[in-house]
Amino acid sequence: MGQARDVMDRLTAAITTADPKGIAELYAQDAVAVTPDGGELHGRDDITAYWRQMAEMIPDGRYESVHSYEVGNTAIDEGFFTGRNTGPIQLPTGETLPATQKEIRIRGVDFATVDDGGHIVDYRLYFDEMEFLGQLGLLPPA
Repeated sequence: MGQARDVMDRLTAAITTADPKGIAELYAQDAVAVTPDGGELHGRDDITAYWRQMAEMIPDGRYESVHSYEVGNTAIDEGFFTGRNTGPIQLPTGETLPATQKEIRIRGVDFATVDDGGHIVDYRLYFDEMEFLGQLGLLPPA
């Protein structure tokens, strides 16, 4: 196992245990992350805040790995994020919705590129945001 794989595995553990300090330590100060629901995030603090909101929204979040790879200095994971929405939902507008108490199971893929110092400098997360909102019961009836 190389450095990128180790860092990605530590990030997954920090996210699922809601460890903001552990998450922050894994990102470079000037890291960039791209997410479906948060857009492009710049810097360790904004990225850590994104994960903190996710942990508050789904505090019992778990990750089930389907595939994991390492190519050079980039780790790639595919899997399912599952849990129950028991915390407030932060919207991009700044509004907050109450918890839906709904279970979610979302397939996602993430990429983490790591520098020589063992910090994530570029992070990409992909999941179907409409499926996520649908499972939360936040989409209008079809």
